[in-house]
Amino acid sequence: MALTSLEGKTAFVTGGAKGIGLGIAKAFIARGANVMLADIDGDELASAAAGLGDQADTVICDVTDANAIKAAADKTIERFGKVHVVVNNAGVGSGGAPGETALDDWRWVVDINLMGVVYGVEIFVPLIKAHGEGGYIINTASMAGHLAGPYTGAPYNATKFAVVGYSETLRAQLAEHNIGCSVLCPGWVDTDIHKSGFRAPSAAGVDVEAAMKSPDFQQMDAVLKSGLSPDLVGEWTVESMFADRMYIFTHPEMAPPIDARFAAIRADYKACADDPRFKG
Repeated sequence: MALTSLEGKTAFVTGGAKGIGLGIAKAFIARGANVMLADIDGDELASAAAGLGDQADTVICDVTDANAIKAAADKTIERFGKVHVVVNNAGVGSGGAPGETALDDWRWVVDINLMGVVYGVEIFVPLIKAHGEGGYIINTASMAGHLAGPYTGAPYNATKFAVVGYSETLRAQLAEHNIGCSVLCPGWVDTDIHKSGFRAPSAAGVDVEAAMKSPDFQQMDAVLKSGLSPDLVGEWTVESMFADRMYIFTHPEMAPPIDARFAAIRADYKACADDPRFKG
């Protein structure tokens, strides 16, 4: 067990100005942790931190820039002395049909959703190892990291599947250093992730106000607004970290499609296993 208490510990949370990141930060603070909130939006950071007290501080950080994350890590050490928990939570959603998705959009999603996680791990793990007190990595993926479909968008699915696999590897590799790892895989949560696509490279010049009135956007907006509270997800994430769960799921009703996916995997694996050309 990497951590049994957060009292006096320090957490670094990306995408911490709102949504799930802020929900996790609140849960950490309630358990005695110091938290460095990192986000690209300085105004939202200031607003978020205003109600969190002296246990919280903020740093503007673009997770696509490894140097920015290094600078944020340095500020965290300067402010709180050590880092024990890293929550690589920053993420965006963007999609498009195959053959019609701008390559710059692909790079944008990969740089944030995957490389932002990688940079967080590569920069902070040596700092956690250095103090020898153990620690924890929480990477935010999604149910879209286990289930693919036509609606979430290939870049989003691809990066979230990657974060799940990466987290499984980290858990195996970091255990000997008393550093745990979990991957958060939420379903529908009341966040603004559906608005993040308006910041994609291909969205430059788009009339955002008009786009938000479209039927597709309105439908997704309604789904997300009916989703779980980010504060509940934050509480559950911390509870699951203490329970040392590999996967942090939030929506039990999504179990049937997970079961169906693994049934399809087993069936297709059986086809290979039953073919005499592959025996021995």
